[in-house]
Amino acid sequence: MYTNEQECYENYPAWIVVISNLVSLSTYFIGGFIIYQIGFLWLALYILYILILELRLIKGHCVNCYYYGKTCAFGKGRLSSLFFKKGESIKFCQNKMTWKDIVPDFLVSAIPIGVGIITLIIHFNWLILFLIVLLFILGFSGSALVRGQLACKFCKQRELGCPAQKLFEKNNKN
Repeated sequence: MYTNEQECYENYPAWIVVISNLVSLSTYFIGGFIIYQIGFLWLALYILYILILELRLIKGHCVNCYYYGKTCAFGKGRLSSLFFKKGESIKFCQNKMTWKDIVPDFLVSAIPIGVGIITLIIHFNWLILFLIVLLFILGFSGSALVRGQLACKFCKQRELGCPAQKLFEKNNKN
């Protein structure tokens, strides 16, 4: 198992939770604004998609995480404990994650980027172009920075066993 020279947080500081959620919420709002350009129904479907992903996370994963009932880097451990019973932490460690499992998360940014590009082809708009670039930066680089430098780096669950860490680990021999 991975051992980290950094100390793990028992509860993450509020500033990390705020930054982590600002990146996610900014991604959602920018994506929503871009999708709204093609209609309110599409925006409603996009919001529903995000809600389903968030529910899947807090109901299916957070309940089994070390941070259930605690403040994780995203605050979802506490949120999960408000709505769902604690699961079994061994299930978190036993989950195997593949690239296929994270495609739905990438689509939160990729779908609005695709819609934005099509919108630009039909009718060029500098604001939409700027938002596409910003969404790309936030959705991919921003998220990677938050996870790599603020979240995973200090995560106790990572030390205990994390399927995502195993997937992203560069020297994964499995």
